[in-house]
Amino acid sequence: MDAMSSYAPASAVILDRDGLDALVRCLAGQGRTVIGPTVRDGAVVLAELAGADELPFGWGSEVEAGRYRLVPRADGSAFAHTSGPQSWKAFLHPQREKLWSTDRDLNVVPEPAARPSYAFLGVRPCDLRAIAVQDRVLAGGHHPDDGYRDRRTGAFLVAVECTEPGATCFCVSMGGGPAADAGFDLALTEVIDEAGHRFVVRVGSAAGADVLHRIAHRAADEATRTAAGDAVDAARDRMGRAMPPVDLRVLMGESLAADRWDDVAARCLTCGNCTMVCPTCFCTTTEDTTDLTGDHAERWSVWGSCFDLDFSYLHGGPVRASSRSRYRQWLTHKLSTWYDQFGSSGCVGCGRCITWCPVGIDITEEAAALQMERSARDTEPEGAPR
Repeated sequence: MDAMSSYAPASAVILDRDGLDALVRCLAGQGRTVIGPTVRDGAVVLAELAGADELPFGWGSEVEAGRYRLVPRADGSAFAHTSGPQSWKAFLHPQREKLWSTDRDLNVVPEPAARPSYAFLGVRPCDLRAIAVQDRVLAGGHHPDDGYRDRRTGAFLVAVECTEPGATCFCVSMGGGPAADAGFDLALTEVIDEAGHRFVVRVGSAAGADVLHRIAHRAADEATRTAAGDAVDAARDRMGRAMPPVDLRVLMGESLAADRWDDVAARCLTCGNCTMVCPTCFCTTTEDTTDLTGDHAERWSVWGSCFDLDFSYLHGGPVRASSRSRYRQWLTHKLSTWYDQFGSSGCVGCGRCITWCPVGIDITEEAAALQMERSARDTEPEGAPR
């Protein structure tokens, strides 16, 4: 098996469904706010869990470009669904955060940093990579975000390896995969067969080992370890999408004048949904508010989007006024110039931007179209009209 395989070593253990509930209660008993997937309003969303019974047992999801549907599953699986509209950035990098308040005499009161102790249950491998990306952006670099760093420090991550990739997933073509290889405290792989419903558990940190020591478990048998590894390996070959096998960084740089941008601009609503659901998009803006008397004012940090006209506003108007220029900015930054700033791609292949685009624009399809246009351009005879 390759380095991204989910092969569970001999030290792996097994939790049953009661053990999973014990894990949730142990983490909550340590004073942590346990966040995990649950079913609300026709979707799998991330919310605080009181126990494992609130996980989406018996629910899966069907996704396509611009389409998401919950579907019942007969096997009672808890983690056989694809990513919902939220990612973990909603908790680590919240959509709205008060920075400070002031009164009429300009006595500024900084907002105390929120320091929740989080435990995230059900973090997919693509989202582990997304958290690592946001760590580089928001916790490191020249301008760290103190609020993000406070929330991220000490957060306990329970990863869940993927055995049911969705039709919009393309993590393998972005250098990832359905196996959790780093960045977790505990990693679970769900196995359901004639031997029962259980979870293979691997330890990724000292904190993970300490928590596992506190809950009942048993040593993993060879058959269960093999079944878990085979399920994750099979998922790697069943990705619903794939990026074209080219250097995307170079492709974007050589496609700034491509005609394809006009095609996507004719469909794009510039609603910003793709940036809101993206687990790595991090841009914010500020909002100043005041009460009717003028005695109290507040400054808030809120999520921003490069699809907003005001995002590139300078004296005289926005720099990127057209939907063509704004979509091009988003895609080229995500797949190319992100490397210049942060040393990696800004895309982890989760597929949320495809699923939750109201008109079904597909980032993998757009990259493939740009590659086809570049190839056609490269084969044109010199001096041929375009």
